[in-house]
Amino acid sequence: MALALAIAVVMGVMLMKAIPPVIAQVQRENETELIFRGEAIQAALRIYAAKMGRYPKDLDEVMKVRPRILRQNYKDPMTPSGEWEFITQVLPGASGNAEGLPIVGVRSRGNQNGIHIYQNKEQVHDWVFSADQNLLGAPGGAARTLALPKPVKPAASPILPKE
Repeated sequence: MALALAIAVVMGVMLMKAIPPVIAQVQRENETELIFRGEAIQAALRIYAAKMGRYPKDLDEVMKVRPRILRQNYKDPMTPSGEWEFITQVLPGASGNAEGLPIVGVRSRGNQNGIHIYQNKEQVHDWVFSADQNLLGAPGGAARTLALPKPVKPAASPILPKE
């Protein structure tokens, strides 16, 4: 009986020592996934703006474009709800409601300190995935000028000479 109790105590101590590395590994994987998903959304927003001549009002607009420019409507891996904080082309009004404003990027709603350093920032909430790097009032940046990509015109079909 004493031997079983001693074994249980030793195993409990060993498990307690193993938990912090496991938690760190899970956070490291979530951060890597955050960077992958954020950069995928960033690229899709840039392509959407080039094709349509404007930025979308929500990510569902991006998902409707054919051929697909975003594999799926990715969720934020750093939060339980999976909701992104949208970065809009213009600053929200006094109410802070950004609904209906053009989305140029996303960032995590998570407030954890990161294991990775991304864009010279340690906190995951400060990692900005924006299709437009020249934003007025951009989070963590100085005021700059707005720039919207010009729409891409489809190539004209070549006219072949008659034989």
